[in-house]
Amino acid sequence: MPPDLDSDVLKTFIAVAELGSFTKAAQVVFRSQAAVSMQIKRLENTMGKPLFIRDTRNLSLTHAGEILLEYARRIRSLQEAAWAAVARPEISGHVILGGPDDYISSLLPPVLRRFSAMYPAVDITVICAQSTALAPMLADNRIDLAFVTRDRSLHLNGDFIRREPMSWVGKPDETRLWQTRPLPVALYEAGCTARANTVAALDRASLPYRAAYSSPSMLGLVAVVDAGLAVSALARCSIPDRLSVVAGRYGLPEIEPLDIVVARSAQSNRPTCDYLAAQMQQDLSRPVDDEPLSASVAHG
Repeated sequence: MPPDLDSDVLKTFIAVAELGSFTKAAQVVFRSQAAVSMQIKRLENTMGKPLFIRDTRNLSLTHAGEILLEYARRIRSLQEAAWAAVARPEISGHVILGGPDDYISSLLPPVLRRFSAMYPAVDITVICAQSTALAPMLADNRIDLAFVTRDRSLHLNGDFIRREPMSWVGKPDETRLWQTRPLPVALYEAGCTARANTVAALDRASLPYRAAYSSPSMLGLVAVVDAGLAVSALARCSIPDRLSVVAGRYGLPEIEPLDIVVARSAQSNRPTCDYLAAQMQQDLSRPVDDEPLSASVAHG
């Protein structure tokens, strides 16, 4: 009879395989690196085969590890489905969730997919707006939850989800633009934390620039960059694959990352809001600083 496979160990194995690092996986599963290493060693002993190829720089799966990863994902998925079918609380109602378009489009889809599968009787309205517009809506109870950048000046504070790096982006092969001084920059609207962080970084570096374009929407900034009219700084999670990420070139400074939180209205103390906020915390709270970029990256 085959040995039982511990669900927590499989969760750790999946994290190590997907992140390619024991250190990063430890942050995701909330264990020490030593505990993660011990779990993987125990799993390898159980399977009777090495699951990872280890060297000084890289961590990759063996053939046996690749096979197990597929089954581990299926086992975890079946466990979640079993819980949803039998033990899931029967809740229904309506939740109004607000957030900027870049967070909503890039981070929210997997959250909504899993939440809707587990709680099909809950209806969700999603409102896309910048933090400056969402703050008064939250205060007036016009929305229940706000998936936003922490901004104490707007009284937008809540449960911490993740720290999101910002990166400089431009149209591929537009090297002339990066060297233009003053540098033409497309910025978010005034009052936005992303804009404040970008401007502060440019000022600290004493880099001449001009605020050539401004938009409350990530789509507006991307349109300007696509046209080759300016460069911009975007949250890493929202950078389209077609744009180039420029790191360490042309004197561009590092930008302070954004702290993403889930803020709640005074009237959000009900199960529908509790479970959606918890799902966001579960699915999105991981150390994105260490994730590989999906867009092309130019280093200098």
